[in-house]
Amino acid sequence: MKIEQNSHLDRYDTEILRALAVDGRMPVTELSKKVGLSKTPCQLRMKRLIAEGYIRGFQAVLDPMKLGMDQVVFVEVKLKRTAEDALHDFNEAVQTAPEIEQCHMIAGAFDYLLKLRTKDMQNYREVLGRVVSTLPHVDSTSTHVSMQSVKD
Repeated sequence: MKIEQNSHLDRYDTEILRALAVDGRMPVTELSKKVGLSKTPCQLRMKRLIAEGYIRGFQAVLDPMKLGMDQVVFVEVKLKRTAEDALHDFNEAVQTAPEIEQCHMIAGAFDYLLKLRTKDMQNYREVLGRVVSTLPHVDSTSTHVSMQSVKD
């Protein structure tokens, strides 16, 4: 993600965010050297960036290939209706489906775009029937299979 300096972030804040986006486990001593601050001010800025929501958390980035989750598919979802209650129901249900890696509401020819990661096409077919098709208010789906990830 490209991080730009703005009226709420100064040069040091921006550099801290850039460095942590590359290596979220970077020790504060290394981070402070990288951005040109002493340890305590750097640590205070980092805590403030967390408190203000610029940093939402730290997580391990897993290798899906090593975990046997080689198949990536994108699923266009059209809902039967898009009234607020239907959107709410769909959004809530998606949160509980671990098979769905990402969900985006779309302005266009369909309502949602889902990203799923499965072992293979047979496993995806099972997830489509058991999970995606049973989400509230789903009218139709269209699947697009990723042949190669060029940029993650």
